[in-house]
Amino acid sequence: MRGKVGKGEAHGTFGELLQGVLPSGQDFLVTFPVDKYSTCQYVYSAKDEDLSVQPSWKRKSLQFGKAILQHYQLPLKGTLFLESQLQQGKGLASSTADMMATVRAIESYYQMAVPPEVIEAVLREIEPSDGLMYPGVVSYYHKEVRLREWIGECPPLTVVALDEGGEVSTVDFNNRPKPFNADEKQEYQLLLEKITAAIRTQDVGAIGEVATRSAEMNQKLHPKRMFTKVREICRTIQGTGVVTAHSGTFIGILISEQDSAYHEKVKEGLSLLGELGCPTEMFRSMSTSERKKVPV
Repeated sequence: MRGKVGKGEAHGTFGELLQGVLPSGQDFLVTFPVDKYSTCQYVYSAKDEDLSVQPSWKRKSLQFGKAILQHYQLPLKGTLFLESQLQQGKGLASSTADMMATVRAIESYYQMAVPPEVIEAVLREIEPSDGLMYPGVVSYYHKEVRLREWIGECPPLTVVALDEGGEVSTVDFNNRPKPFNADEKQEYQLLLEKITAAIRTQDVGAIGEVATRSAEMNQKLHPKRMFTKVREICRTIQGTGVVTAHSGTFIGILISEQDSAYHEKVKEGLSLLGELGCPTEMFRSMSTSERKKVPV
């Protein structure tokens, strides 16, 4: 395998379409895959004394890569070269995407397939997971690092978003006690049922309603300063709904790419969000099936 390089990539998420606590007491989320990525190149060298990572501060990916190699009794040698379009600590699943890109690069190098249950077993020892090892949209027990249900493909959606700044530790966030009462947990159950049906029928209106309600309920746990203003802008441009990085710093407006006024809404949304004084960015949902994106 001299000279061979393993290559892998993994998408991030824009927070979650829905996140909360079920009546069972289980924390859950519904993933929202977007087209920004982490990439990894695995360069093997027999001369190395140990596996390393670049940049060196991506220690979770190094820990994860070592554990995968040890599981398959493969040599702990070489270097993982990581690059990412996902900002750290923003609620975009950057560290999970790095680790998924890492395992894909190892798979590529050794021409093997690592099943999700092995990935989950390793992740469980590192941190809560966003469910990125599964394609499409899933409901996921992120603290347990376990799939609840595969739901379906995400319809074509764009998010015009702002970043309120700072960083949030996923581990610290998930260790916080959840302030939701029995009625709210029951509502989360109903929201989960609603968004599951909405994704399977590609009902973007219902998806937007659930995302907005979830963002609103999350104000009780991890409030966004700009939530009220972003919701007002969403109403002004007649967006599909508000979506938030529940454990991060981003909040945005969903816009259906099938909307006849799509381009105008994206332009106006970015302009109005920019007036709030925070950095803005655009994200687009991704699907595991091929589909043509609307040009911006």
